[in-house]
Amino acid sequence: MSDANLDPEDNKIIVLARSARARNGTAEGAAVRDETGRTYVATNVTLPSLTLSALQVAVAMAVSSGAESLEAAALVTAGEGPSPADERAVRDMGGERLLVAGPDGTPRQS
Repeated sequence: MSDANLDPEDNKIIVLARSARARNGTAEGAAVRDETGRTYVATNVTLPSLTLSALQVAVAMAVSSGAESLEAAALVTAGEGPSPADERAVRDMGGERLLVAGPDGTPRQS
């Protein structure tokens, strides 16, 4: 899948996830879009007492802001892709589209 084939709104969440990752210098950046079109952007959290993936943080932000479902989610990572827990978190919110891109923003899978 190339950037040219992406819906502009899906491309937007990849760009936001990529920007968050670069800004914070983290391994992952993620963004999710809820049923009203609001977006939530996050990076992974690694503390001695708490470790969350970027997708887990973004989903939690959406839920805590009152989102009822997700239209799409994006993960930008140099790693292999979303963990099973990441995929479950997106599905728990009804998300069916999970975009994965490399650090340069090039989509790898959806």
